Amino acid sequence: MIIELGHYALILAVMTTFVQCVFPLWGAIRQDPWLQSMARISAFVTFALVVLSYAALTYAYLSSDFSVANVVLNSHSTKPLIYKISGVWSNHEGSMMLWVLILVFFAALVAFRSDGMPERLLASVLSVQGAIAFAFLIFIVLTSNPFLRVGDPPADGQGLNPILADPGLAIHPPLLYLGYVGFSVAFSFAIGALIHGRIDAIWARFVRPWTLLAWIFLTLGISMGSYWAYYELGWGGWWFWDPVENASLMPWLMGTALLHSTIVMEKRDALKVWTILLSILTFSLSLLGTFLVRSGVITSVHSFASDPGRGLFILGILVVFIGGGLLLFALRASSLKQGGLFAPVSREGALVLNNLFLAASTVAVLVGTLYPLVLETFSGAKISVGAPYFNLTAVPLFIILLVLVPFGQSLAWKRGDLLGVMQRLLFAFGLSVLAALIIFAFTTGGPVMAPVGIGLGLWMILGSATDIFIRIWPRRFDISHIFARAWGLPRSAWGTALAHAGLGISVIGIAATAWGVEHISLTKAGEKIIVGPYTVALETSFKRSGQGFREEGARFLITRDDQSLGALETSKRVHAGREMPTTEAGIETFGFGQLYASLNEILPDGRVSVHLYWKPLVTLIWGGSLLMALGGALSLSDRRVRITAAERVSRATGKSRGAPA
Repeated sequence: MIIELGHYALILAVMTTFVQCVFPLWGAIRQDPWLQSMARISAFVTFALVVLSYAALTYAYLSSDFSVANVVLNSHSTKPLIYKISGVWSNHEGSMMLWVLILVFFAALVAFRSDGMPERLLASVLSVQGAIAFAFLIFIVLTSNPFLRVGDPPADGQGLNPILADPGLAIHPPLLYLGYVGFSVAFSFAIGALIHGRIDAIWARFVRPWTLLAWIFLTLGISMGSYWAYYELGWGGWWFWDPVENASLMPWLMGTALLHSTIVMEKRDALKVWTILLSILTFSLSLLGTFLVRSGVITSVHSFASDPGRGLFILGILVVFIGGGLLLFALRASSLKQGGLFAPVSREGALVLNNLFLAASTVAVLVGTLYPLVLETFSGAKISVGAPYFNLTAVPLFIILLVLVPFGQSLAWKRGDLLGVMQRLLFAFGLSVLAALIIFAFTTGGPVMAPVGIGLGLWMILGSATDIFIRIWPRRFDISHIFARAWGLPRSAWGTALAHAGLGISVIGIAATAWGVEHISLTKAGEKIIVGPYTVALETSFKRSGQGFREEGARFLITRDDQSLGALETSKRVHAGREMPTTEAGIETFGFGQLYASLNEILPDGRVSVHLYWKPLVTLIWGGSLLMALGGALSLSDRRVRITAAERVSRATGKSRGAPA
């Protein structure tokens, strides 16, 4: 009964999203208050229905209802509670349910946080959100129904994919989807602005918090996914330029450009047309990622499905929303009023340059990701585009961008003093160059660019610190005055500095991997292996069983300068039900570096084949990304960044809530 209730709620949600899509938009065009008011109500009703449907599917997993095909394929009665809950979105059908749940949640949140928003704009935004939800709900109902029954229910399910039986499944997909889908709000605002031909700083103030929120979640989602792949797959790497990894990187890059563009538009009422375009492109890239994962056009460990029929359906959704959005932009962009003027040497000018390099980087990644697919489609030829291509195209653009960021952060609005900024940043620049030269002089081996990367990371950190220092340091030393100015500094300023410093820390971690050590060894008990500054010796090999798996593994002792530092275990597991082997990497953290072991095999004579790595400063990659997200959250907490726009709109326009835009 509960399963049928969830299915019916899903079908009803299709109907309510249709209402949400059509009637409020018609009301906005005709400026009919009654029709416009349907947007808010239908958004809340749709959210309630999708929550009910999703809860019914979750109940099927928690109760191990093996009359539901989706539960049979992706769950098992003995699975721990966390894997039953996360198992709901471990598959194509359930993940699409989560995707839509987050989509309608954002729509309901926009409706709930709409104080001060002109009713006409709100109706248009929620109408576009409804159209997106309608398309994906139709997709689920027609091609990916998670409530399908099986005629003869088995006694138990097949269990979760062993690779997914990890806490990372409970964290990574929800965070990633909150980022992907969060950009739909900016897209809806952009389409609403194009429909009505009006965009201004007030519009940017409404869009910016949603963009920042999506950016924070996408940053965390990418970071968590990177670390999950690093420790779970046993490959010893944190990024592989996999097409699906690129599919998450591209909206992050474009979203970063959009975030900076909304700042310029809000502060200076400039870059209006460009901001609209970025809003459309950012969510378009999120939709492209959805297509790549579910269409079967790529083979990846990250892929959810390989059904061409589903791929064609999603491709149709892409054509409608991406093509429709860009067509509307082409028709209406020229009618939008141009924004304010600014000098090339200014913070606005620096942010424009920032946008151009981010956009160029996105194009480089997009070409490298899609070119092999397009070539295979039209010629049948298969090629692989890997790290060498991206290192030659995207990485140089990233480097130039990192060099420019501290300058842009320190320039004044409208007209800046480049010479003055260079003088203020001279100490940070000199210290960064000196550090890079010292590292280059005292290190042997590794690429020449590694010290450059360390210097760039320090440049980002010291540049951010210099900006804060100048803001809070008075002309005459007075400790109480310093604390007062630091306390009075906007949280958005602190957040910007933290985010940029976090990026610098991640860059240092990435650069330091060049000095990593990799060692493949066939060893016997007691034999010592030198891995970087540590010595690893095989203590014993073992076989054992756990809940739902059996494994064989090896235990290694770690020493440095004859001092014992603990042990490291790595194993190969075979999981019951699917009989699928997985590698359990052994990881020990020393400072900011990690010793990493991945078992290859155990020979009949007791010798062990193992892959050992020493990865200096590798944890800074993820620590820096967490600091970036923290900086974004700190900026979002600033009252001037959040939508407290009821006051600002009323001051700026003098209009009541229900006044037409």
